[in-house]
Amino acid sequence: MTRAIERIEQDIAALQEAIRAIAIELQSAYASYLNTLGLAVRKQLILASYHLCTQGYPENFLHLSLNQRQQLQQAIRKLGQLAAEQLLIYITSEESGEDEVDEVDEVDEVDEEVISSSSSLFLNTSSSQYLTANTSDPIELAKWQQKLEEVAQEILKKLSHDANLLLQKAGVLPKKLPEPILAAAAAASEASAEVMPGPPNLLNLVIEIENEQQSEDSGLTQIMAINLRLGEIEFADVTLSSERKRIRSILVQLNKLGREYKKRYKEKAIAEAEAAWRASWFE
Repeated sequence: MTRAIERIEQDIAALQEAIRAIAIELQSAYASYLNTLGLAVRKQLILASYHLCTQGYPENFLHLSLNQRQQLQQAIRKLGQLAAEQLLIYITSEESGEDEVDEVDEVDEVDEEVISSSSSLFLNTSSSQYLTANTSDPIELAKWQQKLEEVAQEILKKLSHDANLLLQKAGVLPKKLPEPILAAAAAASEASAEVMPGPPNLLNLVIEIENEQQSEDSGLTQIMAINLRLGEIEFADVTLSSERKRIRSILVQLNKLGREYKKRYKEKAIAEAEAAWRASWFE
């Protein structure tokens, strides 16, 4: 025979309180993690850009004037700073943003126009209303956590694309590099590309670029592009790796509470159904 509904509801209330505590702990853990991730992303973006300019395309970089190099470096630093700020927006604010994403204007060289236009290259916050950890529902909390991970990945993807676009505008990356490679460098291997080993957070691959007129320019081309990857960023940062472990530990607790929560709700439904049966039964 099932337990009294009142006792089951007390258990559910206790579980909800425990889940609310987990939600606060998880939100705090992510706030710390994303802050550290922002610092690590800035560092890895600069390192990846350094490798690309000095080892991937040194001749192209040397063709830039001193002023152009300095402006390029400044723009790269600014992109990293913007990405770090964007990561924190989703954990510290529940307000929906209205700024739209703009594209970089066509320019012949890296100048103030490129640097200023790069400040609007990130995602808007229209989905931030889904990112609230103030809940006693483990399913909603799990959705919040999953959405936050997706947002972080999307920001890294967008940052990689914007950095590559900036480097192409500067003349470091080849002008003939296809936009699909810049837009989805990580998926380039799906388009007849052979991924090659190389420095972290860089995509080193061989692709086939076909000319419409089948000229001698067609054929295999080796390219290097920035491709920031969360796993490699975490691996290179001890603090970030430690904070990821903390998040995993909290999620283990959440999964355990979630299973118990689901079990108690099913038990309550059974108890209520049995009570309803008895209440309506007549000989």
